[in-house]
Formats: sequence, C-alpha cells, structure tokens
Amino acid sequence: MRTYAGHFIDGTWTQPRNADVIEVVNPADERVIGSIPAGTPEDVDRAVRAAARAFEEWSRATPEVRADYLRRIHQALEERAEDIARLVASEVGTPVQESRVLQSGLPVFTFGHAAELATGFDFGPEEIGNSHVVREPVGVVGCITPWNFPLHQVSLKVALALAAGCTVVLKPSEVAPLSAMLLAEIAESVGLPAGVFNVVTGYGPVVGEALVAHPDVAMVSFTGSTRAGRRVAALAAETVKKVALELGGKSPNIILDDADLEAAVTDGVAKCYLNSGQTCIALTRMLVPRDRLGEAGRIAARVARGYRVGDPQDEETQIGPMVSDVQLKRVRDYIAAGIAEGATLLTGGPDAPHEGPGYFVAPTVFSDVTNDMTIAREEIFGPVLSILPYDSEEEAVAIANDTPYGLAGAVWSGDPERARAVARRIRAGMVDVNGGAFNPLAPFGGYKQSGVGREAGRLGFEEFLETKAIQH
Repeated sequence: MRTYAGHFIDGTWTQPRNADVIEVVNPADERVIGSIPAGTPEDVDRAVRAAARAFEEWSRATPEVRADYLRRIHQALEERAEDIARLVASEVGTPVQESRVLQSGLPVFTFGHAAELATGFDFGPEEIGNSHVVREPVGVVGCITPWNFPLHQVSLKVALALAAGCTVVLKPSEVAPLSAMLLAEIAESVGLPAGVFNVVTGYGPVVGEALVAHPDVAMVSFTGSTRAGRRVAALAAETVKKVALELGGKSPNIILDDADLEAAVTDGVAKCYLNSGQTCIALTRMLVPRDRLGEAGRIAARVARGYRVGDPQDEETQIGPMVSDVQLKRVRDYIAAGIAEGATLLTGGPDAPHEGPGYFVAPTVFSDVTNDMTIAREEIFGPVLSILPYDSEEEAVAIANDTPYGLAGAVWSGDPERARAVARRIRAGMVDVNGGAFNPLAPFGGYKQSGVGREAGRLGFEEFLETKAIQH
C-alpha cells in the first residue's frame, strides 16, 4: 500500500489544502493499492510559484550541471527498474514482461538521453545577418500525463524539459499516479534543487485546468484524449501559451497484396494488443486485399486465441486487465456496437474471458468491417482488432487516411521500396514498414486531430525552447 499524504512542491512533501484523497485500484484484483491527495487550484498555485522562483537559477545553470542531475535520476531509475515494472503492472495492468521494457526501461533510457541532449545541443548563437540567434528555455512547463504509460509519458516531458532548462509542474493521471510519485521521491533523493520539479495530484477538471490556465505557466505539454486536448488548447489560448499535444489515434495497418500474410497479420495483432490494447499508436485497423480477407481473419483469430489473459504479475501473461471499471465498460460497449453494426466477430467478444475479479476483456477480432462503423472510426483503447477489406492500393491508402486521426500507421509488402512509397502517402506522424521496431529517439506525435508538436529525441527537446534574435 503506497499512501501519499502530500504533494511534492518546492523540494518537500507539502500538506494539501484539503483532506480529500483519491484511491488507486489494482485493475487485476480490484483492490486498493494506494492513495493520493485530491489537489486544488491553491495547490497548483503554490507549485507554479515555486517553479517560477526556481526557473531563474535553473535556466542559467550550465548544461553540464543540468545533465549531472539527470544522470543521477537515470541511475536511480535503473537501480529500481524491477520495482517500477512491478509497480506499473499493479497500477495499470501491463503484463510485467512488457512492463520491464516499456514502463521502466523507456524512462531509464529517456533520462539518460536527456542528459546527452543537454550537453550536446547547440543553444547558439547562430549568426544570421546582423543577428545573434539563440535558443532559450521556454519557462515554467505544465505537464499533464495519461495513465497508460504513466512513467514513460512523464519522462518524455519532464526529462527533456529539465534538460532544456525549464522548470516543471506535473499533474499525473489520478488513475495511475504512483510511479510519478516514485519519481518525485527520486528527485528528492538526488538533491534536485527545490522548485525545479513539482508534482500536484488530482482530477483533470480541477488540477489540470488550474495548471493550464495559470498565468505563470509558459507552456503546457499534454498527452491524453483528443476531447481533453481540445479543452487544454482552448484554455491555454486565453493566455497564449505554447502547447504540445499528443492525442488519440486510430492507426491503419496496410497489408499489400505481395506481403507475407502470416508474418504481417501476426505482427499486426501484436501491435494492436500491446499494453492490452491501451496504446495510442495501436494498429487497430488492419487493411487486407479483399480476396485474402478470409485467410487474414483466420490467422488473426488463431493468433488472438493464443494470447494468454491473466494476472499482469505472471511472467506468462500477455494481456492484462483494462485499467479501470470505466475503461472495461467502454471497451465492452464498443464490442457490442461492432456486433450491432454488422461486423463479423471472429473471436473474443463482450463477455469476460474468465470468472473472478478484475477488469478483463477477451482478445477480440472483427472482420468484414467497413470504415464507417463505430469500431473503425473511434479509439477503443482495448484489445480489439478490426479487419477491413480493400480492392486496390489506391483504395487502401484512401481508407487509411479517412480518419480524423494521424498518429501512426504501418505498411507491409514484399517490396520494401513499394512499402516505403505507400508509407509516405499515409498522413500520420510515424509509420512502420515491414514490422519496423519502435525508435525512442524518433520524433513522436501526430497529424490532424492526433496532436500538435513532437516528443522524444532532439525534436522533442526543442519543443521546450524559444528562439531569440539579438540584432547588432
């Protein structure tokens, strides 16, 4: 049981303004595993004022000084990697064998790479005519993060913002906040200067909106649903803040007629079901040639039935629970909508895969899906794959792009050059070709309603900088 009685503000654990708490539930057994304060706008104000005070000195610190603190955090995260993997498996339901790589391994990598970016980036000046052009930290950054990759998403924002010379106020998801609080403990243990990193927990409409609206916050970096992202953008516009938004997705996976169907479908199922389907870049729309629809469906159903659903702490588990009872109902409602609208259910469905507690959904595959169906239009965030037929390469690209989202995609072909040419036509921020692996150094973000700006690597680091021209 991890109980946090205060927020992390100005380098200390600070008593909240009220006594309300939010319980954290293990989605695998529905037991309470922790609690956090339900913050208030007053808590946010204290945190932002602390970050604003700390900004002057932190922004003027040398890149080497900032990098040294980031390396200390990197080392501490590395030392606690197994604890973090187990913790996130408990608060999110990520199978532990995935959690080691995604939920603890990526944050360890990100803080180490952020230290390299701090010391390796050329802040200027660059001479352009009679101007010195320099890059400077944007200021106090408000970071609002989701529950599906809680520490990874925190790290992408916090590590790079600190490396750039910004100070941070973080509002983690109230559904899975415990790994963020562990990061605050680490920041305290390595002696990070007071006010440089602050954490205020609570609900989005209260704490999140107060953070976005605060006049001393220079930038907001938000990851979450497109609906919530619109609200963040609207609030930030009132004080003309810089905004980075990483939002929803409904990513297409085009399997061309010359592809190795067994390999392509197997990989596609895996990339749909990653983190139990609770992934914004999940390849949830599989597009296959119409004359191979039946074969693709048989492969997908066979692969899906082979996935082991169960306790995320079990090393053999491949699909854990949905993160909450709310998410469980949402996914089941989408499955019911798919059936009602005429899609063919090949395996899975709305019924629980086994008796007992926990928010579990059976791995589900639909075929004969058309792109106007609800399950093809809306982000489900669960282990639900939709297989759509197409009659030509042109139609496949048109279906892939017929979505308000543009976060990710994939293309499979026996001809790599053909696959890359089709990938260039997909309106999305990242596209895998023939099973290409995730690259944590690549810019992460989307087109259209999937967001604004990029995270990770050098381009993610540059989001936290402003550009100044000094004429002479």
